[in-house]
Amino acid sequence: MDMDRDIGRRHFLHLAALGGGVVFASGLSGCAAAGAAMQDGAMQGDFCFVQLSDTHWGYQGAANPDAQGTLRKAVAAVNALPVAPDFIVFTGDLTHTTDDPAERRRRMAEFKSIVADLKVRDLRFMPGEHDASLDRGAAFREFFGETHYTFAHRGVQFVVLDNVSDPGARLGDEQLGWLAAHLATLDRTAPLVVLTHRPLFDLAPTWDWATRDGARAIALLMPFRHVTVFYGHIHQEHHQMTAHIAHHAARSLIFPLPAPLSQDKRAPLAWDAGMPYRGLGWRSVNARGQGLQLALDEHPVVRA
Repeated sequence: MDMDRDIGRRHFLHLAALGGGVVFASGLSGCAAAGAAMQDGAMQGDFCFVQLSDTHWGYQGAANPDAQGTLRKAVAAVNALPVAPDFIVFTGDLTHTTDDPAERRRRMAEFKSIVADLKVRDLRFMPGEHDASLDRGAAFREFFGETHYTFAHRGVQFVVLDNVSDPGARLGDEQLGWLAAHLATLDRTAPLVVLTHRPLFDLAPTWDWATRDGARAIALLMPFRHVTVFYGHIHQEHHQMTAHIAHHAARSLIFPLPAPLSQDKRAPLAWDAGMPYRGLGWRSVNARGQGLQLALDEHPVVRA
C-alpha cells in the first residue's frame, strides 16, 4: 500500500473511532465467514458485501487498453473470494456516456450480460451520471429498475440515493422528501448504510465532485448514530468524516483519477504498461459486531 495513503487512512480511522463509529482497515483476503453468533445489538449476524464502481463499459481510450477485459477480470476475482458475499452493489457509471440512446442501451445490455456471471444471486445497481444524466435515468430504469430505493439486510438499513439523473447534480426536493419520510420510520440507533454515486459532501465542486444539495441529505442523516456512506465517481479510494458520518469512495474498474484538485484538469492517470491495472480495484465490506462495525478490504483487479 502507498505510504501516504496508508497514513491518511490511519488518520481517518482514528477520527472515525473518535466519532463513535468503529471503522477499520482489514488484512482479510476476502469476505469473512458470515452468520457468526452476535452480541446484543441491531445487526442480525455478520455478513459481507462487495462494492464495485465506475466500470464505464463502452469506454475506448489510452487510459485503459484492456477496457474490454477489466470488468470480466473483476467478475472472476469476485467469484474467487473464499466466501461468497451476501450481495454485490455497483455504485454507478456502469457504462460510458454516449449521446446515442440506442448505443446507451446496447452498452447496458452488454454490461448486464457480463455481470450476470457473478456467483451471487443478489445484485444491486445505481446509476452514475454517465448512465443517467442525458435521459434522466430512462434507459437505466429499463434495464436495472428504480434509481433510488431502500432495502434491509440482517438488521442493517440500506438507502440508495440518485444524485446523477438530475443534470444539475442534485438529489432534488422530491427525493429529499422521500428520504425524510423513510428515515422517519427508522430507529435512530439502527445501523444505516447510504449508497450513492457522487459524494454527498463538497469534495471538489469545480471537478463535479459534490452534490449541490448534498448538505440537506447529510442533515437528515445526522440524527442517526451509526451511518456510513459508500460512493464512487472519483475513481480512487478516499475517506472523509462529516461529524460522526463516515464516507468511503471506491476505486474504479476502468481508470484512476488524480487526487482532488491535485492538478489543473481532472484527466485520467496514464496507463502504466509496466504496472497494468494500477489504481484499479474493488472492495469487500465485512459487517460485524454491535452497531455497525465495518472491515474494508481493498482488492486489485489482478493480484500479483
